Amino acid sequence: MKISVDVDCTPEEARRFLGLPDLTSVHEIYLDKIRRTIDDGMITPDTLQTLLNSWTPMGEAGFALWKQLFDKLGGK
Repeated sequence: MKISVDVDCTPEEARRFLGLPDLTSVHEIYLDKIRRTIDDGMITPDTLQTLLNSWTPMGEAGFALWKQLFDKLGGK
């Protein structure tokens, strides 16, 4: 026997239903910090590489994937 249940709700409704914490304020603080860093000109190729490496679980292979994506977006 197989039973399926479809739930139609927004991500916010799902978060509340599952009892997960609201991290909107943390997300806004993080984005504000990234925006200030970019506006202050503190993003260098080295810091960008470090940031992207922290986002990619596969290390150098993941970074190469991000680099390839940005190269295509930049028209290289």
